[in-house]
Amino acid sequence: MKEPLAFRLRPQTLDEVIGQEHLTNENGILRKCVKQQTMFSMILFGPPGTGKTTLAMVLANELQIPYRLFNAVTSNKKDLEKIFDEAKYYRGMIVIVDEVHRLNKDKQDLLLPYIEDGTITLIGATTANPYHSINPAIRSRCHLLEVKAVTQKGVVLALQRALQHPNGLNNQYTMDEDALDMIARYSNGDIRYALSLLDLVTLVTTTNHISCELVKEYAKVPNSSISSSDDGHYDAVSAFQKSIRGSDVDAALYYLARLISANDMDSIERRLLVIAYEDIGLANPAACARCVQAIDAAKRVGFPEAQIILANAVIDLTLSPKSRSASDAIHEATALVNQTAYQVPEYLRLTPVGLDPKDAYDYGRFDIWHKIQYLPNEIKDVEFYQPNINSSYEKQLAQNRDKLKQIKRTNELRSLK
Repeated sequence: MKEPLAFRLRPQTLDEVIGQEHLTNENGILRKCVKQQTMFSMILFGPPGTGKTTLAMVLANELQIPYRLFNAVTSNKKDLEKIFDEAKYYRGMIVIVDEVHRLNKDKQDLLLPYIEDGTITLIGATTANPYHSINPAIRSRCHLLEVKAVTQKGVVLALQRALQHPNGLNNQYTMDEDALDMIARYSNGDIRYALSLLDLVTLVTTTNHISCELVKEYAKVPNSSISSSDDGHYDAVSAFQKSIRGSDVDAALYYLARLISANDMDSIERRLLVIAYEDIGLANPAACARCVQAIDAAKRVGFPEAQIILANAVIDLTLSPKSRSASDAIHEATALVNQTAYQVPEYLRLTPVGLDPKDAYDYGRFDIWHKIQYLPNEIKDVEFYQPNINSSYEKQLAQNRDKLKQIKRTNELRSLK
């Protein structure tokens, strides 16, 4: 049986790679690796069908370094152990890990020491955002390189090459320009999808000519698993959050639909939870709770029905009042902690040594708790939380805060007793 067109035309050198010029041109990091005959562990991330695994294999071939393929989902610990045994004879052997974000803890624990000492060189490939989905222990040992969706012009070039290449269609078929453009548009930057569609229409044509009508007949639904722009899938995730933050319900639903079409429940779940507590927050705590419930329900029923539940959550969050006061407050506090570490007041420590009971925290005196100074003396007057009076709930919090601010707190606990 003949292999798929996309497989037969898989690039063997960097010069054959279409797109990814930021990685493969003269100043690109992968080109420099080949020129300098050096290699490092990396994570290649980007939309499906953009050549992440292919780039990894091309790099290994160009550097003439043995490599092994490992799938984080389907391969097991025994497969890894076999790779490690081989790596003893080929130090620095490249291990290409597909779906690297799905590596479980057992596999990570096995990989880490071998990456650390250079026994293997890891090239991970993932469609997920590595800043959110890759375990920090793996991420800290690898460089992150983005593989971008291929431009429409690049997809057309790949199709033209497929029509002419001896390993492809070898000039056996002709094709209208508008048919080429249609496949390129439908592919949305996914060369693998484009070549698969070309493979299909060559199978059904009876005239050795591919027309626009034939492409329309067999490509009824565009490939929407990535962004329709050249900036890629992660831009859609970013636009999703910004649309909810900006209270544009129609835009938010559009980008939700884009992520649903990609079957990307992970990104939807994470973005909605972050949005709920970062952008809506104290302006509408009930909406945050409803968001958590909606995500749980959506994951239980799965797609396609989950889209109805998620739409409810998105509309709720988008049209809700917004407050970033909690997010801003914790960022302010974190910035101060990273700048200087102040000592916890002695009377607040878990087991203060030699402290007079009169100066100690009294667990039974709830009537004085709100009069005690809890911050270290050096920063006793600092204020992190600034209320955003955008809802009745946070307005009540602000009023309560103002009342508490009128009470003079003290670090002289015996004076309170």
